[in-house]
Amino acid sequence: MSTIPHIKKNNDIPTLYVHDEPFIALAGEIHNSSASNLQYMEKYVWPNLKTLNMNSVIVPVYWELIEPEENQFDFTIVEGLINQARENNMHLIFLWFGLWKNSESMYVPHWMKKDTRTYFRACKPTGDAINTISPLCKAAIKKDANAFYHLMRFIKSIDSEENTVIVMQVENEIGLLGTDRDYSIKANEAFSQEIPQCVAEEFQVSGTWKEAFGYDASEYFMAYYFSSAVEQITNAGQKAYPLPCYANAWLEQFPWRAGTYPSGGPVMKMHKMWKLMAPSLFCLAPDIYVPYVPDVLDQYSQNGNPLFIPEVRKDAVSATYALYAVGGCNAICYAPFGIEELLMNPEEIDKPPLEIMMALNIDQSAFEIEGSAAYLAKSYSIIENIKPLYFEYRNTSHLQSFVKRNEHDFGKLLHFDAYDILVSYMPKAPYKPTSGGMIFELSENEFVVIGTMMKIQFLSKPGKDTHVELLRFEEGDFVNGEWKAGRVLNGDEKMMIQLKDMPSAYRIQVYEY
Repeated sequence: MSTIPHIKKNNDIPTLYVHDEPFIALAGEIHNSSASNLQYMEKYVWPNLKTLNMNSVIVPVYWELIEPEENQFDFTIVEGLINQARENNMHLIFLWFGLWKNSESMYVPHWMKKDTRTYFRACKPTGDAINTISPLCKAAIKKDANAFYHLMRFIKSIDSEENTVIVMQVENEIGLLGTDRDYSIKANEAFSQEIPQCVAEEFQVSGTWKEAFGYDASEYFMAYYFSSAVEQITNAGQKAYPLPCYANAWLEQFPWRAGTYPSGGPVMKMHKMWKLMAPSLFCLAPDIYVPYVPDVLDQYSQNGNPLFIPEVRKDAVSATYALYAVGGCNAICYAPFGIEELLMNPEEIDKPPLEIMMALNIDQSAFEIEGSAAYLAKSYSIIENIKPLYFEYRNTSHLQSFVKRNEHDFGKLLHFDAYDILVSYMPKAPYKPTSGGMIFELSENEFVVIGTMMKIQFLSKPGKDTHVELLRFEEGDFVNGEWKAGRVLNGDEKMMIQLKDMPSAYRIQVYEY
């Protein structure tokens, strides 16, 4: 009998294990409402995932649908989704749309929505209530924790052997929009009090929230209460079935004021508070629609935080970022959002209104899908098939990964044992991946090069009076971890080693003279 999915160290790197084997979730997140109807999933979602080489799909579970009447649970849709995933040979990562989704309380049950006295809202400085139940509302958190407990208990009852469900996201893009903090009566009382002892000790500060954290006091205050609530909910669910759980962040971004992005969510500068108050989460995850994706990947894979990407842009560049996320940042999961649209006709797709994207500072090109399906499918195929090599070499100097970060980034010089390799990036092109990939040093003179939109050149180490030439230049593919050679390109092709737009792999032997 295998253990349930869990996180443990592999080569000193936190790694997801499924059926006791290291696992990389090559995934996509479906649209918010797609999973509310099983027939819709059968007709419009599952068929559109078949050729993308995915092994996992990220799917919402809606509190309002599983507890339509207080303390009466209906898991028909959850069971149906698990059965559909099995039929499609796919794992599931469930999004718990509980108390908070995109900073609002939009998926709480009807009986909770209408009882605003018991389940009180957060307020703006004017006293106006917003459509977000306050994280200081203990009654609401207790109800959410109870529902999450019953959900996890049900998943365990039908899935503890098959492990179709591998990870749980608790809530979605938590925080407050339109205000820096909750100004409800309870929140105002709490804000004026001394900070909790655990916070004082961790941050080495004292006094009220304002005295301790100054300008950012409101955001720290909200982060404390949101993370504390998420811990209570997560802990309740894990008592029933201890699957790995994470929370995701709407990124801090321009104009950089709490409330223009959800105040109190697990953005980078709030990680310390979230790690302190929500230790049951194995990581804090970024939702990435900004143009500077590689910078976010780097940030969220630091300080012991495993990289898990539940939402990322779905244009063609995403195929390259998938390679870098895994090769350079040891990603546990990579998942473009709205994945079921990649195989649809672009004219049939409803894009977010331009004014909304502009208001939220979302890069509009993030939703361009032309060419994306084929590029992403190829990246996913490569990652899945190099896993034995990858898990052997990662966290060593013999695997190096790189990516074009902006228009002024022209390439990277990599240093291996006997040779340097100059990677030259190609200019940005519409509907094409960006430049990037990874290189494995198999031995002093043999390399595997994987990537897209780049040229590479082997160089002697500085000070050596030698030339470097290609001994053997093979195109090919990995199949279940084994290299399957294609053509040997020892003719004119070796004058320039160039990887074009479709992600590809080459095995190269070099020598010096």
